[in-house]
Amino acid sequence: MKARIFVTLKNGVLDPQGKAIHHALTGLGFAGVEDVRAGKLIELDLADGTSDQDIEAMCQKLLANTVIENYRIERL
Repeated sequence: MKARIFVTLKNGVLDPQGKAIHHALTGLGFAGVEDVRAGKLIELDLADGTSDQDIEAMCQKLLANTVIENYRIERL
């Protein structure tokens, strides 16, 4: 079984990587990009029977900094 964890910064948290991407896109001539927020995608290959609670605990303890980040779990 696989799971994807999407981790993004919470609203209001400064995103220097997103700002750098926005600046680079503008410099390359891509008009119309109003804002960029960068995040990360983590793919897990899990043993069958891994519970939702276990995946949630992985996110809470290691995969996301819940003070400044949100996360979303997608089972595949």
